[in-house]
Amino acid sequence: MEYSTIAILAIYFAFGLLELSKSNLFAKEEQTFDDGVVEIVGTSALLLFTQPFILVSAQFILGEIAPQWKGALTDISIWAAIALFLIFDDMTQYWWHRASHSFSWLYNLHRAHHNARYMSIRLVYRNNIFYYFLMPGIWFSGALIYLGLGWVYAGYIIVKLTVIIGAHSDVAWDKPLYKIKWLSPIMWVVERTISTPATHHAHHGRHYDDPAVNYKGNFGNLLFFWDVIFGTAKITRTYPQNYGVENLPDATLGQQLLWPIFPENKD
Repeated sequence: MEYSTIAILAIYFAFGLLELSKSNLFAKEEQTFDDGVVEIVGTSALLLFTQPFILVSAQFILGEIAPQWKGALTDISIWAAIALFLIFDDMTQYWWHRASHSFSWLYNLHRAHHNARYMSIRLVYRNNIFYYFLMPGIWFSGALIYLGLGWVYAGYIIVKLTVIIGAHSDVAWDKPLYKIKWLSPIMWVVERTISTPATHHAHHGRHYDDPAVNYKGNFGNLLFFWDVIFGTAKITRTYPQNYGVENLPDATLGQQLLWPIFPENKD
């Protein structure tokens, strides 16, 4: 097992212990039986099949059409390599996420992520099985690994997942820090740079008239900075009263995991 995989599992485990002790990891308020099924199936499909398949496929395709490019970027600086992942993985994921809230057919692939009426690390990879197959950032990451940047990806993905897991957890690490006055200027920078629980919980809020909700924005994954520069940021340092999807009929288990094989209800 790779060190990056071990590190990611350790991060999940640490946040899981926090939720288990603070908010009951396995029994969230308003959760249903379908929630558990969607989270287990969606997460397992991504980690065990989809992501490895895409990363390997991207490298195979480039190996067939551009064998001379293999390892071409191996010797670039680490800062340049990180910048490439931030642009081709994280920024493209911002636009993919934003598009998923702009086009109905894409939202059908993403809605499962918002169907949960709670926040938790369980939501990190909760999506329709086809959602990640189409995500450009994973394909670009595979291409960058082929070009010789796998050594950077191993560290980059650890940092990114630490931020994302923390942003989804209902044990909000930023909440106590907002209460410390001398940290306020530092937190001003932090909350405009990376996704925090406050900014990402806003994206999962249920009711748009809740001042802490911004499900039409706050799309950033690792960097919240994309929301800042592209005009979709809302920062309140508060948390929604409720989570989930408003003004839409309930989605079935089949729709959440396998739309369009299981189409929308006609009710």
